[in-house]
Amino acid sequence: MGPLVVCLVICASITLATWVASIATQEYSWVDRILSIAPIVYVWVFAVASEYDGRLVLMAVLVTAWGIRLTFNFARKGGYRPGGEDYRWAVLRGRMSRAGFAAFNLLFISIYQNAVILLFCLPAATVFDAGDGVPLGAADVVLAGVFLGLLAGETAADQQQWVFHRWKTAERAAGRTPQPGFLQSGLFRFSRHPNFFFEQAQWWVFYGFAVAATGAWLHWSVAGAVLLTTLFIGSTIFTESITRGKYPEYDDYRARTSPIVPWFPRRSPALVDERGV
Repeated sequence: MGPLVVCLVICASITLATWVASIATQEYSWVDRILSIAPIVYVWVFAVASEYDGRLVLMAVLVTAWGIRLTFNFARKGGYRPGGEDYRWAVLRGRMSRAGFAAFNLLFISIYQNAVILLFCLPAATVFDAGDGVPLGAADVVLAGVFLGLLAGETAADQQQWVFHRWKTAERAAGRTPQPGFLQSGLFRFSRHPNFFFEQAQWWVFYGFAVAATGAWLHWSVAGAVLLTTLFIGSTIFTESITRGKYPEYDDYRARTSPIVPWFPRRSPALVDERGV
């Protein structure tokens, strides 16, 4: 079998396994639990099938670094423990009928999300098909450097979030109400979701290797980055709807802070109203 077929078989097996596990355990974050692992497998399948082509090995090493970081961050938040379900699924279950959520679990959580995970890895397929096309060169070095820079940014954002939530837990344990209730400093001063930005940007850079390998800008394998960005748009809207319901002051933060792409904060609307300027 070719590497793409192998990856399709692996993806189908993971999809079935995560769906069955969600039904058996009544927890719906099984796709999250394999998110950091499956891409490593997919890209290394192409690297091995190419007999360790330099560009594909570089891509596989970068994805491995990405996966190690994400696995560590997910594990320390308790994602692999029983009951470590994403809090948003519980909120969504409360808004849907039982049959409706069962269909959502099969079609979106299990099938669609696993398909997107495979798709954003498939620039590796374009590179594999290019064979002895454009040799490994300066463009690949630049792409690797940018990827690692974005990986560092996501690591910093997740660490800031980790420290903040540990502080919130300590405040509540001491009988105090944490103020502020959500993170607004560090990278979160410039973006409401800097970790989302860095995550998406890494996979657009990953697609850049397909461009470097062929010299052409557009390939079918760009679909993965496009669908991942679409998925994050929906996830961001849903996440913020929950946060706005918990924290009335979140609207002021939204008004002054870029949603995804880090940028300089705007003047607070409350301050503008107070000063009249």
